[in-house]
Amino acid sequence: MNLLYGILILAAAAAASWPLGRYLAWSLQPVGPNRLDRLIGRALGRGALIEGDWKRYALALLGVNALFFGVSFIFLIFQGNLPLNPDGKAGLPLDLAFHTAVSFTTNTNLQHYSGEQALSYFSQLFSLTWLQFVSAATGIAALAAVARLLVGQPAGAFLRDAFRVTVLVLLPASVLVATILLFSGMPMTFEGAAVAQALEGGVQTIARGPVAAMVAIKQLGTNGGGYFGPNSTHPFENPTFFTGVVELFAIIVIPMACVWMFGRMVNRVRHAGVIFGVMALLVVGIGGVAVAMEAEPNPALAGLSVDQSLGNLEGKELRFGPANGPWWAVVTTETSNGSVSAMHDSLNPLTGLMPLIGMWLNVGFGGVGVGLINMLLYIFVAVFIAGLMVGRTPEYFGRKVEVREMKGVALALLLHPLLILGGTAWFASTSLGTATVSNPGSHGFSQILYEFSSAAANNGSGFEGLGDNTVAWNLATGLVMLLGRYIPIVVPLAIAGSLGVKRVAPETAGTLRTDTLLFGLLLLGCVVLLGALLFLPAAVLGPIAESLGADSLGGA
Repeated sequence: MNLLYGILILAAAAAASWPLGRYLAWSLQPVGPNRLDRLIGRALGRGALIEGDWKRYALALLGVNALFFGVSFIFLIFQGNLPLNPDGKAGLPLDLAFHTAVSFTTNTNLQHYSGEQALSYFSQLFSLTWLQFVSAATGIAALAAVARLLVGQPAGAFLRDAFRVTVLVLLPASVLVATILLFSGMPMTFEGAAVAQALEGGVQTIARGPVAAMVAIKQLGTNGGGYFGPNSTHPFENPTFFTGVVELFAIIVIPMACVWMFGRMVNRVRHAGVIFGVMALLVVGIGGVAVAMEAEPNPALAGLSVDQSLGNLEGKELRFGPANGPWWAVVTTETSNGSVSAMHDSLNPLTGLMPLIGMWLNVGFGGVGVGLINMLLYIFVAVFIAGLMVGRTPEYFGRKVEVREMKGVALALLLHPLLILGGTAWFASTSLGTATVSNPGSHGFSQILYEFSSAAANNGSGFEGLGDNTVAWNLATGLVMLLGRYIPIVVPLAIAGSLGVKRVAPETAGTLRTDTLLFGLLLLGCVVLLGALLFLPAAVLGPIAESLGADSLGGA
């Protein structure tokens, strides 16, 4: 699979995202599916339909997610005593259960275990697959609340929004994708592991289970958690070239649709088009660099009589071509998905830098809902800078962006590098991290840096090669996932709530238009410049130093 084919998949997803965005916007409007509201009222109580301000919405979001975390945590600990466990899996240790429950509740799906070895069918379905629906619905619901607040409407009712998204969007889409994957050769069974007689005379145990059900929402909800340890490189999670195309399409189509949903909810579709263009440019640009960098031979094989005309083939799923791995790596990190179709630890150093950049910026469509929420922070920075340049108070949707809002923007933007760089510095300077890396020097630093980047960005992919199933790693990245998920949701809700109650100023000749090419270039510049200022030193210590043959950790 070459870069052009990857772009064609993006183009198909972009085309499908337009009607899907319209459908998403309809499903979340107060005048939308009222019959479903009556069902929600009967199932969850009339309180689930009461709309409120941003504080009420945020408290409901946090409370419901805390409840879901608790239920999943209990299931994981006691899975040995629960049904659907034909292979007799024991409960997870407390630290690993905490990490796993946090990971799936926060839409991160960072896995410090191998699913087919550690989890029962019950845990895979009712602890993890269920959370992949809930966490995805949470992100889309939060974006809908932000959109309403920005135009002066109530935030809405979180339970109603999440229920609507799950029932009207995620569930039918997952059934469709799972059916396609099932008929393409993906397993879906509750029988135990199969035992096969090998040709050499030995016996092989082949893990299986309800794979198709999990993989569908894994991709559609930008979750990424694999049923099997090798994730989408495993032939049961990605049986054919066709399923690879379907999964790549599924990864990005809903994040794209969220942009159009936002544009319709705030009645500014052209503005959404500018945002969409900036996001698409980031994905294609970073993906193109990754594919080009991976076309270079593996430096470890330099001077050997090995044909490297196809580039670096180490760690690749060769059924899908050498370009599939780096392209998938970029798409999955630009969308906060986290599934993998190659061993990221085996990528060339500068190729490995590209998924890191995707997670550092965290706005290339991003996770469902939250990707655009993250981009809104950069939009506020762009309008603030533009206002200062022309000497007038910055405005967004006609409402003045003042010091109070910019303090919130600064908090949310600076939290991301603080979590990544603070955690990396701590683990890279102590045996908590250096004792768990598989390679010394700059590559080992990159492994630590990638793990904290993945946790803070709620991505879930890993460089692997890292012995991360320790108490220290489980607790540290669990805390990073919690902070990296909910603060960047609650703070924009507060900012939108603050803007929404302000009086709308009439547009004049001096009003900054946010639906033009000029604003798109300004927004892109803010994203790239801030990302470089925040993360370039870490990139130099890790992937760039490795590509130059330097040893930044001195054999740590």
